[in-house]
Amino acid sequence: MNNQPEETSIAQRLGYPSDARLLIVNADDFGMCHDENAATIEGLSAGIFTSSTILTTCPWFEEAAEFARANPAMDLGVHLTLTSEWPSYKWGPVLGPRAVPSLTDRRGYLWADVPEVYAHDRLDEAEEELRAQIDRALAAGIDVTHIDSHMGPLHLRADYHEIYWRLAREYRLPIRMTPRRFMRRMGFDAILEGLDRDGILYPDNFIAHPARKVEETDRFWTDTIRSLRPGISEIYAHPAFARAELRGCANDPEQREADFRFFTSEHARRLIADEGVELIGYRKLRDAMRGTAKRPEGR
Repeated sequence: MNNQPEETSIAQRLGYPSDARLLIVNADDFGMCHDENAATIEGLSAGIFTSSTILTTCPWFEEAAEFARANPAMDLGVHLTLTSEWPSYKWGPVLGPRAVPSLTDRRGYLWADVPEVYAHDRLDEAEEELRAQIDRALAAGIDVTHIDSHMGPLHLRADYHEIYWRLAREYRLPIRMTPRRFMRRMGFDAILEGLDRDGILYPDNFIAHPARKVEETDRFWTDTIRSLRPGISEIYAHPAFARAELRGCANDPEQREADFRFFTSEHARRLIADEGVELIGYRKLRDAMRGTAKRPEGR
């Protein structure tokens, strides 16, 4: 028998009832390439994407920054990255390989996967680089609403999660995070206590999806939305157009376009309405952290 008291959800802290279901739909990898950018912009403007996170390390960052400056009300965060995963399309650290040499391979690119990051990166250099990525977004005129972790290294080890926590505290930004029940299973109780003490907010439920077939896309996302738990949930996708550019660098171009098509469809809009799910962005969490939030209507 579990005698632990039920924890108050982030949604409840924001003034929502315990059974409310709120959803952030985040477009990851904004800034990676033009095919990714074009679909992300359309998804934010005409689809049900409510936020996006930008790869400040990538060559097409300036196109994302231009959109951000022209649309200051959009929810746009920084996709903190320590990896460069594609074999034929690479990027390095914002600070350059000489400033943070442990973060890069012999060619000056960020490591290709998370195990290599953990094997090579010095924590002080990783923190310096991640701070520089946020600063680059701010200097470009982006009203940064949140931060998350590209490929997840900041979620999976306590020493990296502590960097994530410090950045969130320093910049007063909400974060994407593994649900609290999993954090406790991973032994991250002290981090949870610190996040709470510092008033750092994050979705109650983060839904990391498995690899799947393109033809399963509509059913997968429909089932995911129908099964959302109470509280604030975040789901993410990588919307893009599967054109020549994307096919030349990514190994999942068709899946990226299939996800884009779902989240810009009338079916997705009807599903959200029929399920009584409220779409929100990270700005609502950031405003609550900074003391500028309004209570939900009718609450």
